[in-house]
Amino acid sequence: MKHFYLLLALLGSSALPHSAAADVAFFEQKIRPVLVEHCYACHSAEAKKLKGNLYLDSKAGWEKGGDSGQPAILPGKPEASLLIRSIQHLEPDLEMPPKKPKLPEAVIADLITWVKMGAPDPRTGVKIEAKRADKTWWSLQPLRDVSSDLTKFTSGAIDGFITQALVEKKLSLNGPAEARTLIRRMSYDVTGLPPTATEVAAFEKAYKTDADAATTALVDRLLASPRYGEQWGRHWLDVVRFGESNGFERNFVIDDLWPFRDYVIRSLNADKPFNQFITEHLAGDVIGKDQPEVEVGSAFLVAGAYDDVGNQDPVAQKNIRAATLDDMITATGGAFLGLTINCARCHHHKFDPIPTEDYYRLRAAFEGVTHGRRVIASAKQRANHAAAMKPLTTRMTALNAAKAALNAQVEQRAKAAFAEMKPTRSKIDVHGTEESFPPVEARQVRFVIQSMTSEPGGKLAGGKLTEFQVWSAEATPHNVALASLGTKAAGAKSATAEDFPEAYGPQLCIDGQFGEQWFIGHPAVLTLTFPRVEKIQSITFINAKGGRDIDESKVRGATPCEYEVQISLDGQTWQTVASDAGREAWSPAHGIAKARRSVITKEETAQLATLDRDIAQVQREIAAVPPLPQVWAGTHAQPKEATFVHLGGDPMKPAAPVPPASLQVLADLTPAFALPQDAPEGQRRLELARWITSDANALTARVLANRVWHYHFGTGLVDTPSDFGFLGSQPTHPALLDYLARRLIAHRWRLKPLHREILLSQTYRQSGQHRAEAARADQDARLLWRFPPRRLTAEEVRDTLLAIAGKLKLDPMGGPGFRLYKAMQNNVTTYTPLDMHGPETYRRAVYHQNARASVVDVLNDFDLPDISFAAPRRANTTTPMQALTMLNHPFTLDMAAALAQRLDGPDPIPQAYQLLFQRLPTAAEKEAGARFIESQSRTAFARALLNSNELIYLE
Repeated sequence: MKHFYLLLALLGSSALPHSAAADVAFFEQKIRPVLVEHCYACHSAEAKKLKGNLYLDSKAGWEKGGDSGQPAILPGKPEASLLIRSIQHLEPDLEMPPKKPKLPEAVIADLITWVKMGAPDPRTGVKIEAKRADKTWWSLQPLRDVSSDLTKFTSGAIDGFITQALVEKKLSLNGPAEARTLIRRMSYDVTGLPPTATEVAAFEKAYKTDADAATTALVDRLLASPRYGEQWGRHWLDVVRFGESNGFERNFVIDDLWPFRDYVIRSLNADKPFNQFITEHLAGDVIGKDQPEVEVGSAFLVAGAYDDVGNQDPVAQKNIRAATLDDMITATGGAFLGLTINCARCHHHKFDPIPTEDYYRLRAAFEGVTHGRRVIASAKQRANHAAAMKPLTTRMTALNAAKAALNAQVEQRAKAAFAEMKPTRSKIDVHGTEESFPPVEARQVRFVIQSMTSEPGGKLAGGKLTEFQVWSAEATPHNVALASLGTKAAGAKSATAEDFPEAYGPQLCIDGQFGEQWFIGHPAVLTLTFPRVEKIQSITFINAKGGRDIDESKVRGATPCEYEVQISLDGQTWQTVASDAGREAWSPAHGIAKARRSVITKEETAQLATLDRDIAQVQREIAAVPPLPQVWAGTHAQPKEATFVHLGGDPMKPAAPVPPASLQVLADLTPAFALPQDAPEGQRRLELARWITSDANALTARVLANRVWHYHFGTGLVDTPSDFGFLGSQPTHPALLDYLARRLIAHRWRLKPLHREILLSQTYRQSGQHRAEAARADQDARLLWRFPPRRLTAEEVRDTLLAIAGKLKLDPMGGPGFRLYKAMQNNVTTYTPLDMHGPETYRRAVYHQNARASVVDVLNDFDLPDISFAAPRRANTTTPMQALTMLNHPFTLDMAAALAQRLDGPDPIPQAYQLLFQRLPTAAEKEAGARFIESQSRTAFARALLNSNELIYLE
């Protein structure tokens, strides 16, 4: 049947990676400007003298390579790429750029990242020459007055501008779409969900009577639906690079960022003025103190990827901090202004009139923002929490004071006793501590740990052991505690790794190697069992991975310093054969803690035990008080120093100081602001927000109006929605874009009136019919001679399957998200997709907890972006995996089975077509369906219909 997914055709189709849009964005923002500035002078078609016969101004150039005859870049292999090795100065006589300083480390890191990504390079067509826009660039001009144009139009303004451009090309609009097509298009567009058969039938009836009135009522109903905020909220989350893991190497899941997602949905449903919405994104904590519904908006600043590796090197720390702030600058410039301000980080922007100083003016606004979580609560919540905590903290203070006084008395005697102690042996040695004892037979050895070098007083935290050796009692002793000899090790470990169950275990102490360690857990006891009774005379424990010349102090972990060595023949009766007795204390604190045991009285021990019980009880009561809610919304502190321009983007090369101020690039467009160097941290962000959202700032209004148009028609009037600069596209209808921007401002920055005007236009309501003669003049329908058909987005595909199967749970809205993957967190987090999607996941896909770099079946197959970067324009690919997923994935099979259960009438075929396509089947479809059900089953029939093009494509 014509509706079935054409699997064979798909298997022969080409595919693009799901992250293609993000890859291109990375190239345009991070790579092309560097190539233009540092490479084109010698390696481009415009070079006065081409060096090395190598072109770097096109993808084909570096693929061909130069004189070496080898590609200059090997995608995915930076260490083997000649270009990377040359800029790293690893190739003798090929250091690039020649006779100039080495490129900044941040720039080199970006180039390495690009190659690791596969070296995505969109320069496959006509080469873009290195030119530079100035302040006369179209997007930097005030909004034009289009009133004279409006007087010429006989139809609405939108249709007038569209028709005017079509007439110039001798084209015209299509006729109106049929009612069923229009309601399906509008329902998905506004809410992301299909209409019901009942809704379609009612609309078709009303449409026949009065098409305009019926369409107006439909638009108003859809815009009033709470589903609108979920659909358009997902669009906005793409734009602001919202992801619920931190990305980078560790990529841990962030479980408390979902309130920002709910805030976005709630704000759009309420039609919050977008100038207020943007202000809350940048300074919600400033204008919304004690108003959680406002303050949470500032989580935008920390919703991007964040490197938390914790490098201790000062230079690395400054570079990581610079990259962290760069993410905020990039997101702000792209989402609100449509400018690649981040391209001015290392030098003046090579294409747009953005000086480097502009970049650092913007950085000055964010200098006090740090990633992390903070309490976001109302004044009433804070007051109630304080009232509940006050008596408990008062009691806790008194108990702690009593305990401290008693401990002080004991401590004084312990210090005196420690001063009298005379150690007879050296302190433990992390490179190897030996304990000898008279030869004894044993089947088991137990190492009972009482204290670690990390903390005195018996506290066991962060302990590790690399090797534990047991030496035989013979002329030439050998280590009998080796797994290779059959010895077994048992003991609790303090860390686990789901993706590597053997990690951190006690067996690592007997592997004979000095790499991996046992992470000592509780109880801190290592038990070794030999395959036979052994006669032994000493043990050695080691907590080092290398020699004494290697400083491992920051990675080794604590070492046992108080312990007993016990042996047994039957595992029931244990004998202590050695201990740390007589050894020099690891530190004075450890020595005092050890002496304390000999001087404390029974009465004092009992008193301390009572105090500890009372303290534990108060701690339980404190834990029972509901904590104030925390959100991953960042923390804010007054910057300790001024912001400086970084020469070449290198934070180790500060130049002139730059105050928090507006961007010079827009000085002719909107009133400027400038703050002193010591301006309050919150004021910096608030003034920036007010400047961005000024009615005079035509750029912000243009960018936002274009985004609305983009999501209604699949492509914006400017088809690079986050780049209105020289490397972006120019508008197909400049006057229309400015008209829409003016309408947005006139509606006080509310989106719903703009939606309504677009949805009611004849341009939107026309059919998607293809006309060969029109396509010859405008193949991509950029002039909108027809409505551009589209495939459903990833979320729409999944939500549709749930909806037609009767499984979609629309309420309650919001709250913590669900996961379609298993997250296994160790030092890094790995993600594996779930094969089975249970009923707890049957919510709208906007509530899925999207983690960066996670792969989710169904969603990723249909181009769900990895939000490592913003995704203002999603990729739209056709791949074999889409067909295979729709045909065979357990989720699809579950939905087919659920749909089959809904087909409970005597004639399931019309019922199925109504549920899936909101229409009745044709005679041929009904006959084919009946034959199919008879030879197969209703479930197989439901599965086949789920694989139809008609289900996931809109006209």
